Amino acid sequence: MVPTKVIITFQLSGEPMKEQTNIKGKYTLVHKNSKGEILGTYEAPNSIATVGMNYILDAAVNGGTQDTTLFMGLVDNASFTAFANADLMSSHAGWIENTDYDEATRPEWTAGAAAARAVTNSSPVVFTISATVTIKGVFIVLSTGDSTKGATTGILLSTTAFASTVTANDNDTFNITYTISG
Repeated sequence: MVPTKVIITFQLSGEPMKEQTNIKGKYTLVHKNSKGEILGTYEAPNSIATVGMNYILDAAVNGGTQDTTLFMGLVDNASFTAFANADLMSSHAGWIENTDYDEATRPEWTAGAAAARAVTNSSPVVFTISATVTIKGVFIVLSTGDSTKGATTGILLSTTAFASTVTANDNDTFNITYTISG
């Protein structure tokens, strides 16, 4: 028996259904002092690194291996010039990671269920700052590297730079959410 190939096309009002989808994301950082008082809220759209977009396409469309463990890191303002689409965890000349926080490793970003064409963390990622720091942005890396602070392995998924820097002191916290949508 030869399999039959069936193609179904839906039309609305005589026109083929068309929809454009752009994958995009947004980081939101809520800065609190040691008393839990909100000192500021910062939002910024993300960039998806080329290696991150290739991973998304391979995992979702091309049957590639899916990695569901992602870690978040902080981008230091020191030496920051820019992010580049070609950035890798092993090579990103325009920025450095800030590791001045109490958590022993990079905190995990845990996705909630997808709804309304978006996924966000089920609860904020928390960084407890351990020194006086000036932060420029945030990044997410797949666990194909590891959660070690400052590690240079793994697939860089996403980065963002806030419009202004965020200066924090010892025991301040950053509560960060990341939403990816399309």
